[in-house]
Amino acid sequence: MIEMAENSKFILAGGIETHYHEAGQGEPLLLIHGSGPGVSAWANWRLVFPILSEHFHVMAPDVVGFGYTKRPEGIHYSVDRWVTHMIDFIEAMRLERVSIVGNSMGGALALQIAHRRPDLVDKLILMGSVGVSFPITKELDQVWGYTPSFENMKALIRTFSYDQSMAENDDLVELRYQASMQEGFQEAFSAMFPAPRQRHVDALALPEKALRDIQIPTLLIHGREDRVIPIEQTSWKLAGLLPHVQLHVFSQCGHWTQIEQTQGFVDQVMGFLKSGPVKR
Repeated sequence: MIEMAENSKFILAGGIETHYHEAGQGEPLLLIHGSGPGVSAWANWRLVFPILSEHFHVMAPDVVGFGYTKRPEGIHYSVDRWVTHMIDFIEAMRLERVSIVGNSMGGALALQIAHRRPDLVDKLILMGSVGVSFPITKELDQVWGYTPSFENMKALIRTFSYDQSMAENDDLVELRYQASMQEGFQEAFSAMFPAPRQRHVDALALPEKALRDIQIPTLLIHGREDRVIPIEQTSWKLAGLLPHVQLHVFSQCGHWTQIEQTQGFVDQVMGFLKSGPVKR
């Protein structure tokens, strides 16, 4: 069953039947989810989507291979495939320019879009983002190497969260476990990040020169206790490379900033997006 059916739609983007959620009016805002097992746009953004859509025209697609977007037979999942799919989605929605919020892997995809097609992007907000090369953490290796079981999902929720009590919520664990078990979800996920997994971190990264050339205003948001994508090895580096950048750090927060610090996250996004027009 597709979640949030009233805002659930499909559009053909680059030949792929793409599932997305859409609501609100005003300036367009694209939300790109991360790469956890069983993830979908709604699972990632369900808490912030209703708030942001009161102020912006918000779209949250399922990147090909994830959620309810159709999985073309024989598709090879790669950074290039995902970035192309998101550019195709922006163009299919007939958006001249859009601001992008990217979570984790979605942040890396947002940077890649900004690098390839800066004409499409107004502002970037990157949350717990990949985008530079770093030695893969054992936690990220476990996320990408997930095999379905209730206990494995419970361990992942503990890894993602600063608040360890979230892993004791059996209803939440069961919900995420069942999401990872939906038809086609795990089959696609297991094909995306085969070992050795350091190469997938490296593939998501842009060269330093490319990052220095991105002239788009960028807000970095990171949980200080993020063990999956450590702030010292990612957002700190990005803050030193991107020319027009701000960095906000949430203490007592892991990788799930939009879940553990929902209102604070929304406040940061709103303040940044409403801070004035982009000067080019």
